[in-house]
Amino acid sequence: MTSAFFTGFFLGLSLIIAIGAQNAFVIQQGVLRQYVFYIALFCSISDSLLISLGVLGASFFLDNFFNEFEKIIFGLSSLWLFLYGTLRLISAFKSSSNIILDSSQSNSLKNTISITAIFTFGNPHVYLDTMILIGSISQKFTGQARISFAIGACIASFVWFFGIAYGAKTLTPFMKNKLYWRLLDAIIALIMFIIAYNLAIQGNWI
Repeated sequence: MTSAFFTGFFLGLSLIIAIGAQNAFVIQQGVLRQYVFYIALFCSISDSLLISLGVLGASFFLDNFFNEFEKIIFGLSSLWLFLYGTLRLISAFKSSSNIILDSSQSNSLKNTISITAIFTFGNPHVYLDTMILIGSISQKFTGQARISFAIGACIASFVWFFGIAYGAKTLTPFMKNKLYWRLLDAIIALIMFIIAYNLAIQGNWI
């Protein structure tokens, strides 16, 4: 179960870090000290709900399907993560990521949460990553191990969003430096390559 937990944790963490617009907004609000707790909580709970829906939905509706086509699903998931990791590696060399801070606007809590919701649910990748990819990979585990995997992925959301929200003042100088973005993208790529390799082994592709 420990292995399942850490697989879920690092997979969830690597996917969350890769979603730029939402992270940029959370960091911006953290720097400005505007509704930091509520924004971090909203993002964390939203991700956890989508992850839970993905794991439970895949388990309930597609259990027989996954059992029948397990090799193909693991192969496709491995390929998906490998391509995702390759994109992060390319980003590391191009260093195209950045954080732009705008302190000119101050919104109410309601408006701020609405903007956060748009960044969270308006990105199609969030559904692909949480409900489909994480839901699919969860099928390699059974029973308590699957629950541990889901918990690990959910905890990654809380750790990441609260970490960048409250650590934004410290993170800002680093996030403005493209060298650190290159390092971050390279680490994300490495994590995705490792998980992709393990999935390929699970699906007997290697």
